[in-house]
Amino acid sequence: QVRLVESGGGLVQPGGSLRLSCVASGFTFRNYWMYWVRQAPGKGIEWVSGISFGGEGSEYADSVKGRFTISRDNAKNTLDLQMNNLKPEDTALYYCARDKSGTTRGQGTQVTVSS
Repeated sequence: QVRLVESGGGLVQPGGSLRLSCVASGFTFRNYWMYWVRQAPGKGIEWVSGISFGGEGSEYADSVKGRFTISRDNAKNTLDLQMNNLKPEDTALYYCARDKSGTTRGQGTQVTVSS
């Protein structure tokens, strides 16, 4: 079955950086666009970023554009999200997802941005 396992979250001060990683299994990873989505406390799922099958194309929500970078390694079935200049409003549970709405996603990794 589809399995997505995220890691790399933590507590970071505003302006800091974190790198999230996701390991995928149970499906042909290279055949799917892949996404990061997030859910802040008391809010719904928010799309953050997506990357094309081979990694040549990517897209970002306006709120993270210029600060976050998505990447993938199809040989290792991994998806990463480099997050720089983090802000308190980036605090959320971050999920690796196989669709933009986050319907098929992992268990999430918590990112907390606070001084």
